[in-house]
Amino acid sequence: MSHAHIPHKVKIPGLRPEFKDYCDKYESISMRREDGILEITLGTEGGPLQWGRLPHAELEDLFANIHRDRENQLVIMTGTGDEFTGPPAELSSNREVHHMNADDWADLGWESKGLLTNLLTIDIPMISAVNGPASRHAEMPIMCDIVLASENASFQDSAHFVAGLVPGDGVHVVFPTVMGLNRGRYFLLTGQVVNAQQALEYGLVNEVLPKDQLLPRAWELARQIMQQPEINRRYARIMLTEDLRKRMSELLPYGLALEGLAMTRDID
Repeated sequence: MSHAHIPHKVKIPGLRPEFKDYCDKYESISMRREDGILEITLGTEGGPLQWGRLPHAELEDLFANIHRDRENQLVIMTGTGDEFTGPPAELSSNREVHHMNADDWADLGWESKGLLTNLLTIDIPMISAVNGPASRHAEMPIMCDIVLASENASFQDSAHFVAGLVPGDGVHVVFPTVMGLNRGRYFLLTGQVVNAQQALEYGLVNEVLPKDQLLPRAWELARQIMQQPEINRRYARIMLTEDLRKRMSELLPYGLALEGLAMTRDID
């Protein structure tokens, strides 16, 4: 079949999402786009993002839309106020018993798989500007290509083992990969809070900055990266995330299966 008469970058209305289709769609995410740079800000009712089913579902959907909108050229991800995401773990000896029936877990597990695989499907560079403690789903900013942190930032997995859940929704892939196997296992099993300086030493973040310099630095780096041709930016992102994508493809379904098995067990 000849492609000689197919126009370059043809646009077919309704085939792919446009920014206007999703920019005001989500309660948990505000966004703006300038010169192809998409800045997304996570939040709950004007304050820092508090994790729940709504932001979980919205981010899974947003990441898919970001990928499918070819006008997006680079992503900056940040949070609202003095936190990136919460709430933190309440460490105690009494754990809530988590239970979910198999049908409910099938739905949440599907969504959980899409949350991180959709993030990794995005084929444009991503910069995270972690504006404070990232207590829930701290793997998301860590999965960006460049990770900037404010001086008051910290990282914790508050939602899984220390809260009574098997850490199988991707944190078991990301943190041992980035921090090293022993540091990652300790982090997940103890609810360790890693401060910004430790995160820099462990290789979780690239730069630690005063908070008022965080977003300006993110935009400075974004402008620098945008000087490269689009094909270079897209192919570099694909190449540099391939190893993590392969690990996630192999280990995420297994982790979700074990997490779900523990939650759907019979409880006396």
